[in-house]
Amino acid sequence: MVDRLVPIASSLSLEHALAISANALALRKAHDILPLAVVVLDAGANLVSFQREDGCGPLRFDIALGKAWGALGMGISSRQIRDRTANRAAFQNAVAAASQGRFVPVPGGVLILNDAGQAIGAVGISGDASDRDEYCAIEAIKAVGLIAEPSEPAADWKEAPL
Repeated sequence: MVDRLVPIASSLSLEHALAISANALALRKAHDILPLAVVVLDAGANLVSFQREDGCGPLRFDIALGKAWGALGMGISSRQIRDRTANRAAFQNAVAAASQGRFVPVPGGVLILNDAGQAIGAVGISGDASDRDEYCAIEAIKAVGLIAEPSEPAADWKEAPL
């Protein structure tokens, strides 16, 4: 019998989550991207970190959460979800209903992987064009020494229309 509280292991540390958010926001500034909302979830889809910049609309949290939640729930990035379900509206609607609306099938939801290739969390970003959001998520994950899935942003992320 344990006579003290036993710490619970986390799949993604607060330190990593805060560093990912900080890196994403720094990338936003460096590339003159619109203000962002950054959500970082652990593998159980628990919110570890959320930051919303000044000038970022109130819906951005829900969109960022839906991108990250969808990526974790489906086990693929939100870009891949968009690509795989583009012609499957009934499936998209079913997943949106099953996830209670926490499903946004556009780029910006990126899985965070450990060295063994296991998803330990996800980042969802919203505020600019989806490809720019995704760029910030991917590069922020890589900046803290973790693996992003997908590993590279869309080639034309800078030219993405709003």
